[in-house]
Amino acid sequence: MAKVELKKPIVEEISAAIKDAQSVVLVDYRGLTVEQDTELRKQLREAGINYKVYKNTMMNFAFKGTDYEALAPYLEGPSAVAISTDDATAPARILCKFAKTADKLEIKGGVVEGVAYDAKGIENISKIPSREELLSKLLGSIQSPIANFARVMNQLAEKGGASEAAAAAPAEEAAPVEEVAAPAEEVVAEAAAPTEE
Repeated sequence: MAKVELKKPIVEEISAAIKDAQSVVLVDYRGLTVEQDTELRKQLREAGINYKVYKNTMMNFAFKGTDYEALAPYLEGPSAVAISTDDATAPARILCKFAKTADKLEIKGGVVEGVAYDAKGIENISKIPSREELLSKLLGSIQSPIANFARVMNQLAEKGGASEAAAAAPAEEAAPVEEVAAPAEEVVAEAAAPTEE
């Protein structure tokens, strides 16, 4: 079998993996121990990230004509690629966090949502919270005023203030209506009296 025929399925595999990717991050994994590599792969797998070591030439062929072509300058030396189709910041977040404990892992660069970044840019992307964290913070900020309002209403109800206030409000509203009604009848009677004379 010719070398080209052997390479074609690998290039197609990479192309299929990056087709719907939110982000692709390249790393140099040289120097990682077996335990570190196993732990890194486990963390990435749990986050739904495809992590694999490919030859640079294969990745270069797969990246041609796509947004990931900007990664070509980083394809030197051993390279592993982390691909995420769900969470755009997850590969950067996990790899950068892991690189703090395993100093041999080197971030080369990446493409996040169509924009190419160098190692420093990927490090900045890693500081962005996950989509779930952002949604929970948003939900918390929306629920906070409602929860505070409910807490105040509950305290009023416990003190009896709400029921007393509710009972007092109709009595106060009813009194002015009667007072207004009485003068209105007198005005109508006075207005009717002069016409009879």
